[in-house]
Amino acid sequence: MASHDELPSAVLTARFSEAVRWASLLHADQVRKGTQIAYVGHLLAVAALVLEDGGTEDEAIAAVLHDAVEDQGVAEAEIRSRFGSHVAEIVVACSDAIGVPRDADSWRDRKEGYLQHLEVDDLPDGSLRITAADKLHNARSILTDLRDHGPSVWKRFNAGAGDQKWYYVQLARVLAERHPGPTSRELERVVAELVAEMDGVPSSA
Repeated sequence: MASHDELPSAVLTARFSEAVRWASLLHADQVRKGTQIAYVGHLLAVAALVLEDGGTEDEAIAAVLHDAVEDQGVAEAEIRSRFGSHVAEIVVACSDAIGVPRDADSWRDRKEGYLQHLEVDDLPDGSLRITAADKLHNARSILTDLRDHGPSVWKRFNAGAGDQKWYYVQLARVLAERHPGPTSRELERVVAELVAEMDGVPSSA
């Protein structure tokens, strides 16, 4: 029998299974931008990265639900009633510009506000781990699609290549400072590859 020290940092219980089930229902009709990939795949990938980064069960649950408020308009109170205050606080902290228009006109202001939020606010434990995992998975997906489909990828988003480059470079910088560790280091590496791809720098691979 394994000793306590040998147990994983997050022993997943029925709470996590329920979060996955609920998230699958909330995002049932949603796909990744410009693809036919079920959105729940992104949520599960973020949860996996959080667990690999040493996250707790609460953090894994919040990872699965991190877009529930932002994308689906779920009330913080409902998340709190289902999974507790800590999970609800993390989900809100990870949400970008709740209650404001999410369009091209507001994009730059929203992203500047979100970066400031990550950089200076006193965030609930686990928020930065989930944010780093979320942005890493997004950056990996964009890099893959950019290599496969070229600059047409940017038509999927509310901002073009230059703005996206600025945003991901700033995300990598802030998260490296506030959440140093393997996930943020990997985000820095992927963002550097993304920038090189956007600038037409030949791959060394």
